[in-house]
Amino acid sequence: MVRTIYLIAAIAMLLLPAIVLAQSDTAIVQTPAAIAAPDPPAPPTNVVVADNPNDNGHSLRVQWTPSADDSTGRAIVMGYRIYRATSPDAPDSLWVERGSVARGTHAYVDRGSRDPASAAFIPKATDLYYRVDAVSADAAGRSAVAVGQAHDNWFNTKRVIVLIFVIIFVLLTIAFINAAKSGRTLYVRPLAGIDAVDEAIGRATEMGRPILYVLGLGTASDIATIASFSVLGRVAKKVAEYQTPILVPCYDPIVLTVAEETVKTGYSDAGRPDDFKPDSVYFVTQSQFAYVAAVNGTMLRERPATNVYLGKFYAESLLLAETGAVAGSIQIAGTDEIAQLPFFVVACDYTLIGEELYAASVYLNREPILMGTLKAQDWAKGVVILTILIGLAIRAASSKEFMAILFQVES
Repeated sequence: MVRTIYLIAAIAMLLLPAIVLAQSDTAIVQTPAAIAAPDPPAPPTNVVVADNPNDNGHSLRVQWTPSADDSTGRAIVMGYRIYRATSPDAPDSLWVERGSVARGTHAYVDRGSRDPASAAFIPKATDLYYRVDAVSADAAGRSAVAVGQAHDNWFNTKRVIVLIFVIIFVLLTIAFINAAKSGRTLYVRPLAGIDAVDEAIGRATEMGRPILYVLGLGTASDIATIASFSVLGRVAKKVAEYQTPILVPCYDPIVLTVAEETVKTGYSDAGRPDDFKPDSVYFVTQSQFAYVAAVNGTMLRERPATNVYLGKFYAESLLLAETGAVAGSIQIAGTDEIAQLPFFVVACDYTLIGEELYAASVYLNREPILMGTLKAQDWAKGVVILTILIGLAIRAASSKEFMAILFQVES
């Protein structure tokens, strides 16, 4: 019995490697058949490529119907990848991935650059081919290829509200210009700084001191300098009538030429052309702080009764205004440089803030075209403010939280 058991064990030991080897061979043979190829999701369908509206003409919009396995079916889609090529038959290596979006998305905007040297450049009126891949964890379902071109857009439909306001402003401008030309008196809001000009000239006449008029450091093409020329003409006419001396130190040679002619015209309009003194309008320097030092020296030596600062000013604004205040002059200032306005407000008696400087020239000249434009600007501002208030009211009325707080009754 024992011998029989030993015999069976020996046979089993001899057969065991063969059994193991046989099982291993079976496993090796069965492996290729056991690993199945990944099953890709259903591809997106109805891919359409079209010009993206309201852009600079260098982008395309790709739309598609999501894969049947997106959120329904097998629900294995994780997202979509958008590829672009210049030929529908391009090999895979030439299809460039332009972007990817999450599952459930059905559109993508391929925004390009205007620069031809840029890698993101999208040419106009050129066929570009796109495909969309539905991507799962281990496979991708490739859509059919669609073609499209980018084109210029002649109007941005998102700016319709701007167009409406422009039309309203143009109509208001034309209406007010016609009203001014017909001789109708148009009301212009009073400007304290301009109303004080006559008072300041009268004070200078009584004191027997000159008026100092500073045009700033701008050039003759700056809007602030042009507006200042208009006020200078009015001041020159007044000082000619009152026979009060005026000093106009200039920073720019071209501004000097225009200022000289403006003052001369003011004296002529007042009927005193012979009283104009060419030395009263003079060039100082084009060095900023050297100019400031020269003008400050004039203030301390001549002790002008009135200083007028109208134009474009920079860091020298406070130096000028502070020296004028120390000299005891009445000071009227105005500039469109927002950073300098606080200095003029604290150091001067009257300040024209921002666009009041432009309105000042209209206020003095009463020229019909300028009057019509100024009135249209004021009305346009009113329309904008009214529109904002109406929008806020509608927004507040549509807010449940705001209405609950508004009508909340405390016990």
